[in-house]
Amino acid sequence: MDFAAALAAINSSIVNRQSSIVLGTAFSFVHLLDFLAEENLRVELPAGSRVMETGGYKNRSRSMPKAELHALITERLGIPAENIICEYGMSELSSQVYGREVGSQKSEVRSYRFPPWARAQIVSPETGHEVADGETGLIRVFDLANVYSVAAIQTEDLGVRRADGFELIGRAQMAEPRGCSLMTA
Repeated sequence: MDFAAALAAINSSIVNRQSSIVLGTAFSFVHLLDFLAEENLRVELPAGSRVMETGGYKNRSRSMPKAELHALITERLGIPAENIICEYGMSELSSQVYGREVGSQKSEVRSYRFPPWARAQIVSPETGHEVADGETGLIRVFDLANVYSVAAIQTEDLGVRRADGFELIGRAQMAEPRGCSLMTA
């Protein structure tokens, strides 16, 4: 990661008092946050700034619970938790889903819901049937926007069924790391 370029962009936003959006994979944020901690740096991005965190760790950095990652983003970049957006999607799908915080900060849950033309099912890996609300299973996505492509994908990602959405847990054990973020240098 080019830390000098990242800091230059962040400092430019601060100096110009221009809100900005910082986009990155979870593992990239870990590297940036570790660098800021090593340098004992904390910044305060201008009001209205956002962070979009996407992708997982892909064995490219240490892993941490989402709440811990977001707490470090708040601490080191000055972005409040409610301004951290989570994206979940994959190159095989035409639609992405964005997570929003549900509940108090102490019991933060990021609930994901696809747009009306796509639907996620949380299914038991043993039976392939949908699990009950509050139970964990594999995420299966039906995406009607996938014209001339597959209509559904069963991932090896784990989710907890939450009413008409889901909470993303991460990859199933022994699942191969996947994602377009593996192609980033």
